[in-house]
Amino acid sequence: GSAPLVRAFAASVAVLIIACPCAMGLAVPTAVMVASGRGAALGILIKGGEALQRAADVTTVVLDKTGTVTEGRPSVTDVVLRPANDGGAAIDETEFLTLVASIEAQSEHPLAEAILRHAGEKTIRGTTADAFQSVTGQGALGAVGSTAVIVGNETLMREYAIDVSSLRPEAQRLSGDGKTSIYVAIDGRLSGLVAVADRVRDTSREAIASLREMGLEVAMLTGDDQRTADAVARAAGISRVVAGVLPDGKVAEIVRLQSAGNIVAMVGDGSNDAPALSQADISFGIGIGTDIAMEAADVV
Repeated sequence: GSAPLVRAFAASVAVLIIACPCAMGLAVPTAVMVASGRGAALGILIKGGEALQRAADVTTVVLDKTGTVTEGRPSVTDVVLRPANDGGAAIDETEFLTLVASIEAQSEHPLAEAILRHAGEKTIRGTTADAFQSVTGQGALGAVGSTAVIVGNETLMREYAIDVSSLRPEAQRLSGDGKTSIYVAIDGRLSGLVAVADRVRDTSREAIASLREMGLEVAMLTGDDQRTADAVARAAGISRVVAGVLPDGKVAEIVRLQSAGNIVAMVGDGSNDAPALSQADISFGIGIGTDIAMEAADVV
């Protein structure tokens, strides 16, 4: 006599399955086919029914910053040279940008592309680097002729014993405006920095507000420093930010959220997002992103 409605419903389903198994068997793949076709018409590639099933259970959405929340087309806003009388290299902006462009020409990072565009606008062309090494999440270094050049964040500078204290206040001021500061060391001495800004997409704030209205928690992960990340998050309407993380740090944050009982969706576009996309319960890749990100994602 308890829960008669539930028992009646269960009995009805049992009768349907016994009397007409084909109808029940066709219903699920038909629903998946219709949903996938509708997604394709809207420019969304859904890689199978399992992704649709998992999407319904998501509790937390984690967003990459560059190219996801932002447009992914950063531009150079400031070039700051350290004066020679303060220990910097005695070079002008043209020579400075020539050396930086020579290194960044070997990189595929969006920030490198921004520096190359800026140099090109000033009709500055880099030369071929004689040596090049990319350091994931930190920057790049190499040699241009007999000149050693390091281009990257403070972590990379610290690894090569480059003191950035003289330009740190300027970098912090710029990061407060949502700009990413890239330090440049020439022949073992800090020579200047390049500030790059990536505009928040016009649709990001509306999309994030919609996710929150659906009852989903929204967080942002980025390799940028905390001040820059906080400025972008404020503009996009995100309250939870994890900054300064490398690819393995993004994975660790996804694992931490999953361990707390969350069903996590990850949204990203870059090769450094691929490990986190693979770790998440369901992952969304941006179609203009890298091939490896789109391959790792369940939905593109």
